[in-house]
Amino acid sequence: MKKYIFTFLFLSIMFLQANAYTEKNLLQKSASLEQVKSALILNQQWVPYPAYTDRAGWEKILGETTKAQLIKNGEKALSHEWELVKLTDYLEYEKSGNRQIMEAPLGRNLLAITHLLLAELAEGEGRFIDQLMNGVFAACEMTSWVPSAHLTLQNSKRTIPDHNEHVIDLTSGDMGSLLSWTYYFFHREFDKVNPIISERLRHELQERILDTYMNEDRFWWMAFNLKPGDMVNNWNPWCNFNVLQCFLLLENDQEKLAKAVHRTMRSVDEFINYTHEDGGCEEGPSYWGHAAGKMYDYLQILSDGTGGRISIFDKPIIRNMGEYIVRSYVGNGWVVNFADASARGGGDAPLIYRYGKAVKSHMMIQQAAYLNKNKLSTSRDIFRSLQNILYANELNSLGSTQPRPSFSWYPETEFCYMTNKSGFFIATKGGYNNESHNHNDLGTFSLYMNNTPILIDAGVGTYTRQTFSSERYAIWTMQSKYHNLPTINGVPQAFGSQYKAMNTSFNPKKMSFSTDIARAYPEEARVKRWVRSYSLSNDKVLIQDDFSLEEATHANEVHFLTWGDIDTSEKGKVKIQVENQKALLSYDKNDFDVSLETIQLDDPRLSNVWGNEIYRLTLAAKKTNKRGTYRYTVQQVK
Repeated sequence: MKKYIFTFLFLSIMFLQANAYTEKNLLQKSASLEQVKSALILNQQWVPYPAYTDRAGWEKILGETTKAQLIKNGEKALSHEWELVKLTDYLEYEKSGNRQIMEAPLGRNLLAITHLLLAELAEGEGRFIDQLMNGVFAACEMTSWVPSAHLTLQNSKRTIPDHNEHVIDLTSGDMGSLLSWTYYFFHREFDKVNPIISERLRHELQERILDTYMNEDRFWWMAFNLKPGDMVNNWNPWCNFNVLQCFLLLENDQEKLAKAVHRTMRSVDEFINYTHEDGGCEEGPSYWGHAAGKMYDYLQILSDGTGGRISIFDKPIIRNMGEYIVRSYVGNGWVVNFADASARGGGDAPLIYRYGKAVKSHMMIQQAAYLNKNKLSTSRDIFRSLQNILYANELNSLGSTQPRPSFSWYPETEFCYMTNKSGFFIATKGGYNNESHNHNDLGTFSLYMNNTPILIDAGVGTYTRQTFSSERYAIWTMQSKYHNLPTINGVPQAFGSQYKAMNTSFNPKKMSFSTDIARAYPEEARVKRWVRSYSLSNDKVLIQDDFSLEEATHANEVHFLTWGDIDTSEKGKVKIQVENQKALLSYDKNDFDVSLETIQLDDPRLSNVWGNEIYRLTLAAKKTNKRGTYRYTVQQVK
């Protein structure tokens, strides 16, 4: 058994270097500590929801359909058996890398508490109180609310909870905010049974969240000890958002509350400082809701708790961060899935709506209406669940049209999306091979026709210990040779901040993107220049590689990932059919030999998207030239 276990947090902050940082400090510039103190609305008077006992208020907010759904969910939770997370469940992460054996029962307990809380708010007859108290008691009895994969934040670096210290991570933060809202709404009802219930709950929240946050600087996500080049990712706004809820719901000493709120502002500033002005989310659309989305949640509750006096929703970067999720949406549930993102998604419509409303983005409001299914979504994120209820009628009243910009260009993040009226959507990137949730994929692209993926990014499999460890790049989905990229002189791209794209540019008039990816490859690739360019015309996409090598030792290979039906029988042409979309990939038969590899997908996180298999098409150069140009075109076949 290894004493030190590499986990997500190590990869995110200790191993990774970044170059995005600009000291903007927007929150701290918006209000000093004294200004925070004077702006605070105390004693939870900022809460936008009726009190539990205000039955007329809840009837007005909910409506019959929503009320019935919440009660139905709660009734299912009445029979929930509160699950014990066993010691061996924690140890399993050290033994095999399996996270789910411990996280699954904890997650089910969390969701049950959520459903019971919302059901009681909806019905108001006390029917769910006893089972809710059972859930609260079970939570309080746990040594830690942190999943095994994140317990390496402990000083011991081990995965068994240590009763001598507390850790704030994503899940313990979610638990803390959920239980803080539970305390806010129901502590008087609990007191009718026995005051010790509320006292215990308040005590645990004080020790685990409030005191820990104020007394500790060591958690990497806080970014209080940030070094030049360090990364700040979605953990920062996510954790701070949960912490801020706890303080605003529990702390009524003005001085203490002001210090805590200002401390969260200092921390979240570091996340915004790390983010490019263009607003691109380098973690991909799957993480937008946890990154920019959690930042929005944080900013929203900060604004609520100060009566709108502390707000930065007018800053362009905040709007840009929000609109990224709209621009990365292809259609029919498909999204641009760079990094550890799934190709399926689109975002949370109510979240996109609220964010869009806050930053006055018509594009986001339009997208939210387009994605909206007129169905209430609830989760362990109790803030979003309550907000979904509050804004449901408003969102459901909107008309639906998908916004479709002709291009989206992120000059700092180096993402570029291009579309045309023929149904093409191409997404490509530069960047560097040390981004958050990095894949070694500089210069790669994904191509869609009529909202259907044709040339794809596989995405990422189920997270295990290996995913966020020093062995990450042994996983095939992380390697450049399993992206739409060349292998140069037999050498793939390498991991590290020094491996980066150069001279990346986009010409909107010509609808062309190019980047030199030579520096994404290590020295043994012997490459001086490799300019990958993409040009979109009315009826086709032209992909071009212009290269110059120090020496040519091995035949270059150019890879394309795809799915569906593949026909390589005719030299110089590859026919690809996905559902009812037909594409023709053309290449110079004098330059390349073609081969096709079948990749079996035994991981449900991949197979649920692509089916049981995908294919890697490899064009192997017939000659080992030191310089030259390769061209490939993709066009639609009727």
